[in-house]
Amino acid sequence: MAAGKSKIEGLLESEDIMATVGCMRKLGANISKRKDGIWEVHGCGIKGFSEPDEVINLGNSGTSARLIVGAVSTSPITCFFTGDQSLRRRPMDRVIDPLQKFGTRFFSRDKLLLPLCVVGANNPVGIVSEAQVASAQVKSAILLAGLNALGETRYTERISTRDHTERLLTSFGADIDILFSDDAKVIKVNGLCELNPQEIIVPADPSSAAFPMCAALMVSGSEILIPNVCQNPTRIGLQETLVEMGAKINISNQRILGGEPVADLVVRYSPLKGVVVPPERAPSMIDEYPILATLASVAEGTTIMKGIRELRVKESDRIKAVAQGLIQNGVEVDETEDSLTVYGKGSPVDGGTLIKTHSDHRIAMSFICLNLASKDPIRVDETDSINTSFKEFFQSMANIGANFE
Repeated sequence: MAAGKSKIEGLLESEDIMATVGCMRKLGANISKRKDGIWEVHGCGIKGFSEPDEVINLGNSGTSARLIVGAVSTSPITCFFTGDQSLRRRPMDRVIDPLQKFGTRFFSRDKLLLPLCVVGANNPVGIVSEAQVASAQVKSAILLAGLNALGETRYTERISTRDHTERLLTSFGADIDILFSDDAKVIKVNGLCELNPQEIIVPADPSSAAFPMCAALMVSGSEILIPNVCQNPTRIGLQETLVEMGAKINISNQRILGGEPVADLVVRYSPLKGVVVPPERAPSMIDEYPILATLASVAEGTTIMKGIRELRVKESDRIKAVAQGLIQNGVEVDETEDSLTVYGKGSPVDGGTLIKTHSDHRIAMSFICLNLASKDPIRVDETDSINTSFKEFFQSMANIGANFE
């Protein structure tokens, strides 16, 4: 959406990102990868998207679907979006409802699911919207839509969510203002302000770092270094929880990289105790609950995770999938619609089981990590889904001593 050439270093070349690259190309952006690994994006400018001549398939990426639908909703073009079987089950009403206020029209099958036709508004005007669900995807969709709209778009959230979009919009020169009160954060974007191309360095993703981090905490004698991990306050909920459980995590070399605070983490094996994870922490670690739950099963005592209803509508019902997998391994759990309780054994789990991942990358990786702390091997029914977010997972884990078959 910026006019001119941006450069991106350290891009995660996962299936989700490649789906986004393919979509942006179909919307008119010129995107290429140089021999040195740097990606170059020649943007279309505000209101510059071209109407694609085919249906856009976003694979498994819910983030791509919601953010891109927001970006095109205020462009005067018609787009058709679909995804894989999992993405076609994930709710889109959370972005459709507020985006309709811009004058955008949507056509879909029952329950506002993908496949989805988006007829962009011709003369959109900024809107006022308040979060109905704590979701950075919804917030980002509305802010991106506001870039193409006349006047001010205002979004209010009362539970803080990831703020990468606000940071990036600021660095790209958007006319954006962020106000804080005792109980809310208000983001205001003035539309039709041209964005300036940037050179971006992408920090290491805390959601991916969670797996080697928790694996090291499970396996006696472990000590690993994870460099350049994003330390954005809206993303370190798992880190905070692990420290509360007794984890030995040393944070060093703190600095700013690509507009985000980053640091190097040294993680050492630690005997852990169960804790209560408060609901207000959920937005800062929503993707990390599956690996936390598996780690909690080998900690001593009870770990209670509250306010996690959002996990029911991820790539799978993650509360149910994790609970079933832990029960198979001899771990006692309780689940409600909005919580998961794990009664830690303080010792390795039984293992000797086959876990159904429901084609969910985070379920697969979580139980592969738990296999490092089980009496007998744990098997998973597929691993292809891991390419969705962490293509180098097996190689990265092998580099720190894990063995897989």
